[in-house]
Amino acid sequence: MNVPSNKLKRPLEPKKVIGITVVLLAALVATIILSLLLGTVNITFRELRQVLFESREGSASLIVLKIRLPRIMLAGLSGFSLSLGGLIFQAILRNPLADPFILGVSSGAAFGAVLAIMCGLGFALGVPLFSFAGALLTIGIVWAMGRGRVGMESSTIILAGVIINAFFTSVIMFFIAISSDDRLHTMLFWLYGDLSQSRYGQSAMIAPFVIIGFVALYGFSRHLNIMTSGHEAALQMGVDVKRVKGVCFIIVSLLMGLVVSLSGLIGFVGLIVPHLARMALGTDHRLLMPVSALGGAIFLIAADTVARTIMAPSELPVGVVTAFLGAPFFIYLLKVRGSRWGRS
Repeated sequence: MNVPSNKLKRPLEPKKVIGITVVLLAALVATIILSLLLGTVNITFRELRQVLFESREGSASLIVLKIRLPRIMLAGLSGFSLSLGGLIFQAILRNPLADPFILGVSSGAAFGAVLAIMCGLGFALGVPLFSFAGALLTIGIVWAMGRGRVGMESSTIILAGVIINAFFTSVIMFFIAISSDDRLHTMLFWLYGDLSQSRYGQSAMIAPFVIIGFVALYGFSRHLNIMTSGHEAALQMGVDVKRVKGVCFIIVSLLMGLVVSLSGLIGFVGLIVPHLARMALGTDHRLLMPVSALGGAIFLIAADTVARTIMAPSELPVGVVTAFLGAPFFIYLLKVRGSRWGRS
């Protein structure tokens, strides 16, 4: 039975975007509250209300305001950015396996951070600065290797990312092999995602860039929708594919460098969440962008809550939890790769 094409592709209504966004915002608030309550020391809902609305002093106030809340804020902003970055990379490269972690941007930032730790620099300024510089170096290398007829060829970008990942991983392992025991533990924990060093100042610093980056990328949502049907078709419809891909790639890469410099190397967030959103809601980036971004924030906050509670009083790096979930999902994508993307 043939279904009329006008029923297959209905116009996206703004109220649908707003409605789903409001639902996800409510889910985000619920996740934040749950994360504030759970930990090595559980906080009751009554204690949480007293801390937040009555300015009650005490151990609960210290735990909630000084330890958990800044960590949750950084986790939310990091998940928001990583998931958004994965969605954009998958769109501009038309490859379901594209992800900041896989493309080498994260490993470049990690290389800079490990170099800073080896030099004895602290997490307040030195590690973020060196990490961001490492991300910029990676962006430059990938950009130089990935130029093609319409700006950047997907296969070249993916291969460049794999090569850069392998190179920086080997350099990082060399540093770990020659480091002292104390620095070794610091490096390993940070490399798998460390949100324990979170401070309010860090979130305040990156929040404006995350918001501006999202707004700028959302302005290209219609162009990305057209580009999913093929670059040749997009060029015929008047889309400047080279400019769109270049601007989106730079914005996302800079966001990734900034986030990784503060949160460590957290993989698979940009792979899992955008695909789940695409499976549930289709391929319209006007809807996928807010859904993926908010979904990424929810996912990483929940993953970090699991990481610090599952082995309490010890805690796992959050990247271990995301990798535990992401690796099977990555295998699934490899199995079905090309089923939909190849026909788009």
